[in-house]
Amino acid sequence: MGTPRRATRLVALCLATLWLAAATACSADRPDPVTLRVLASTELADMAPLLDDLRRETGITLEMDHRGTVDASNELAGPGPRRHDLAWLSSDRYYLLKSKANGASGEKPLTTNTMRSPVVIGMKPAVADRLRGNTPDGRISWADAADAAADGSLRFGMADPRRSNSGLAALVGVATAAAGTGTALRPADVSCDRLRGFFAGHALTSDASGSLADGYVARQAELDALITYESELLVLNRSGRLREPLEIVYPADGMVLSDYPLLLLDPAKRAAYDRLVEWLRSEPVQKRIMERTLRRPIDPAVPRIAPLREGVGNALYFPDDQKVVDRLLDDYGDPRRDRTTQVVFLLDFSTSMRGERIERLRATFDGLAGADDSRSGKFVRFYRGETLTVMRFGGRVLDERSVTYEGQADLDRLRGFVASDDFDDSTAVWSSLEAAYRSVSAALRERPGRSVSIVLMTDGENNAGIGLDAFVRRHARLPEEVRAVRTYTVRYGEADDDELDRGARATGGRMVDATGRSLLSAFKEIRGCVH
Repeated sequence: MGTPRRATRLVALCLATLWLAAATACSADRPDPVTLRVLASTELADMAPLLDDLRRETGITLEMDHRGTVDASNELAGPGPRRHDLAWLSSDRYYLLKSKANGASGEKPLTTNTMRSPVVIGMKPAVADRLRGNTPDGRISWADAADAAADGSLRFGMADPRRSNSGLAALVGVATAAAGTGTALRPADVSCDRLRGFFAGHALTSDASGSLADGYVARQAELDALITYESELLVLNRSGRLREPLEIVYPADGMVLSDYPLLLLDPAKRAAYDRLVEWLRSEPVQKRIMERTLRRPIDPAVPRIAPLREGVGNALYFPDDQKVVDRLLDDYGDPRRDRTTQVVFLLDFSTSMRGERIERLRATFDGLAGADDSRSGKFVRFYRGETLTVMRFGGRVLDERSVTYEGQADLDRLRGFVASDDFDDSTAVWSSLEAAYRSVSAALRERPGRSVSIVLMTDGENNAGIGLDAFVRRHARLPEEVRAVRTYTVRYGEADDDELDRGARATGGRMVDATGRSLLSAFKEIRGCVH
């Protein structure tokens, strides 16, 4: 009877040993669970279902702390202690620039890109067809969008570039296209204002791309386009929330790509970071990301689904100088700021301007009113909401007329002012400029804080009224807000370049010489630098 009992105990012992060995082997193959705190861009909220898969398949739990990318980047680049193990941003370019500007030393965080999406324009099909029909090659550019925004036929939504990477990327994209250099923006490229007409069409904003899409859905009847990530537009199109899907427009002059980098902030978590990166970049997961979020796989060998088979075209460089980004954000970052301006054109109508010269001046105004279809012309044309004042002068101010551009009739009235054949025999340059500052003073009393500039064009020397020295002395005594209005002078014909240069600089402006080139190109350069 003893032998069977011993045999039973032996079998039980063997089974227990085998179970323990198997359990030990299984636990050896399964990595220890780990939780990582992640500072993440708000648009990565759509990754939540995939992060459940991550936890089941790898044991890694990500605690996501969502912020706007620019806000997150400012926190990362700041002096305070880091409270996160990783950062997962739509782009780390702003963070790296900010860190460099703040004097950061040491090695950069280990970084791995995880997926891609360009910032593009979603347009209503009829609007895209109209813009495409006005181009020689059927390709829509940022310049075409700027031209349409300026004339009031393109009203769009775009996220706040001070908070959201999609808004900042769009701002960089359109500014790079406006500069026309094909390289990363330099400080000189943003020293002039070429984007005011484009932003005349900015009718909807939000702190994040997700809420921006919600805002577009609510106002889709009155808006023409939405500038955001390609992935956000594709998701919106398939959501069934739009009356008609938006056409995805990849601007011919390029766009900024977002690579969604994962940054290792705590080196002690390197092993878990490597496991996470390996999982995210594996082909099955890249396919799941693509199908779920409509972002492009980081590996070009992964087959694209149908909506992502279109090439993205020319990728633009992000600036490598923090001063460039700061200037863009200072000038255009606040989407709720009153962007309307007044420009006073002080135009010489002395007898020397008769004939060919006045015809060139009139052609210049035609060009600024929309007839110039060059890339630069589309960025510096007159725009909706802008107040345009023409003061014609000879030995005195002959007349003064203003329009606020709201429609074609206003531009026609403006051309009518310049079409006058009322000329004078003398040229009072500095007395007339003094009169322009009196007009500006009245305008600023009526609307304090408005952006106002003066553009003075003359083809002759001052031979009536006060001299330059007297003007400079009187200008220095003006109230501060009036004295801050800059005058940009255009030298034409026989005008005194030294005097015009000195007069412009006394006001904080500068002179452009139009004697060796077209008057239109001089006005475009001046207009691009109006503040």
